[in-house]
Amino acid sequence: MPLSQAIIKVTNLRLRTFIGFNPDEREKQQDVVINIEIHYPADKSFETDDVADALNYKHITKKVIAHVEEGRFLLLEKLVADVLEICCQHSSVTLAKVTIDKPHALRFADSVSLSLEYQS
Repeated sequence: MPLSQAIIKVTNLRLRTFIGFNPDEREKQQDVVINIEIHYPADKSFETDDVADALNYKHITKKVIAHVEEGRFLLLEKLVADVLEICCQHSSVTLAKVTIDKPHALRFADSVSLSLEYQS
C-alpha cells in the first residue's frame, strides 16, 4: 500500500478559559470552541493494527484541555499557538491546523476565530 496520510479531526471541543485583556475578561472564564486537524503517516498502523503505531488523539486532547482550562491568555493568538504546539509535539505529525472560536466576542457576530497551521 502506498504512503497514506491519516487525518485526525477533533471537532468543536468546548472549553472554558480566561481569555482577553479587558478587566471583565480577566476575572471571568469564557467559552472557547476548538477545532483541530492533525495529519500523520499511518502506514505502519494499517499494517500492525497496534495502538503504539498510531497517533494517540486522546492523549493530545487531554493535554489541550488541561492547558486551556488551567491557563490565562490575553490574546487569542497566544492560545491558538499554544494548542498548535501541543498538536505538533509528536515527531510523526506532518501538518496540523488549529482554529479557536471565541463566541460572543463581538456584539453582532456569533464568534471571532483565529486559525494557525504548521507544516513540516
